[in-house]
Amino acid sequence: MALLVAIRFLTTIRLPWRREASHEEFVRSVGYYPVVGFLIGLILYGLWWLLSPFLPPSIVNILLIIALVVISGALHLDGFVDTCDGIGGHKTPEERWRVLHDSRVGGFGVIGACCLLLVKFITLNSVPEPLLMMTLILMPVVSRWAMVYAIFIYPYAQPSGLGKERKQATDLPRFIEATIIALAVAVVLAWPAWLAGLAIMAGIWVVVMVMGAYFKGKFAGLTGDTYGAINEVAEVCVLILICLLAHNQWLGLT
Repeated sequence: MALLVAIRFLTTIRLPWRREASHEEFVRSVGYYPVVGFLIGLILYGLWWLLSPFLPPSIVNILLIIALVVISGALHLDGFVDTCDGIGGHKTPEERWRVLHDSRVGGFGVIGACCLLLVKFITLNSVPEPLLMMTLILMPVVSRWAMVYAIFIYPYAQPSGLGKERKQATDLPRFIEATIIALAVAVVLAWPAWLAGLAIMAGIWVVVMVMGAYFKGKFAGLTGDTYGAINEVAEVCVLILICLLAHNQWLGLT
């Protein structure tokens, strides 16, 4: 049931299971975030498989990006937009928190979202077709793991909120569980170039450490919105790393 809790929280997928999650199921659900990412990746690959025979690759790729936003309910993209608004200007952490809670979208958020989606589209367009299955599955898996890492490692900024509950629920066993799942998926999907899978995980780890330290300085900790921002940036960085490795034929990824 913990997996269903994670699916219900991270996606818009309709589930017949309606009852409220118990505390134990809620705690365990964090470790299944990469599994939800795997499910999202399978949906994206299925859409690519259905659409690619009939449409040009660029149109298919933009539809996949839109589908990713729809499947996640724009949860993470909204967090990214709010985070971009929050980091702009010279403010105290408390003033930045108020920006995060403001339902209005500012200029920093609009610019950030446009840049993010543009880079995501261009990099997905640049992935060689033989690597698309690996890419479409690995991207949401590793990015959801990145959120688990950020939740586990960094302090939560605000005294309450949904992100605070996730922080309290993410203990060492949940983090180890999520890490093992993500590593296994990365190695298997990249096989026989399994080192490329490990390199992508390591690269995202570095990205999350940098972002986490930066957000901690800006917001005096992390929030639910910054978790979403980390997920979005991690998705883009997975695409960039795959393009980098494939273009240069490093670590056997071609």
